[in-house]
Amino acid sequence: MSPEDTSDDSEEVEVVTETDTDEDENVRERLEQEADKAVEQFDETLVDLLAWLLDTETRARIYVHLRKHPHSTSEEIADGTGLYPSTVREALAELHDEETLTRRKRESDGAGNNPYEYSAIAPSELVSDAVGDVQEQLNTVFNLDSHLAEDEQSEETAEPVTISVEDADEE
Repeated sequence: MSPEDTSDDSEEVEVVTETDTDEDENVRERLEQEADKAVEQFDETLVDLLAWLLDTETRARIYVHLRKHPHSTSEEIADGTGLYPSTVREALAELHDEETLTRRKRESDGAGNNPYEYSAIAPSELVSDAVGDVQEQLNTVFNLDSHLAEDEQSEETAEPVTISVEDADEE
């Protein structure tokens, strides 16, 4: 059979070398690392902001965990956040008293101790609660002169700051 007798119906075969595969895996790995780093930085920024609203980083981490994993027990929260169980229980009690969290007994088919499971209120509710405090503090600053007045005049203090919060879902 001569070379001219062969038909041109041959299939092209792409040769993938190990170097190409290694390079693809390295690129994929670097992209995953960068994505993980971006998520971690976002989470840290979010925790810092929430720590301002909720008073401590511990409480902020618990709140974030409960937004991601509602109906968690204190043990599950401790495992998920890396915080000590006693620290979690103390913060949960405070957050529940402040109505930042809800709790209910976990349903169980068997006999035994049914632990509480916790869920965090919506972020819009959290912000609404904080707005009143911020508004009050700003009004105190705006009315500082009337509070410091030495001439004991009975002036009405104005309430110049009003903050309103609307939930984006309500629009």
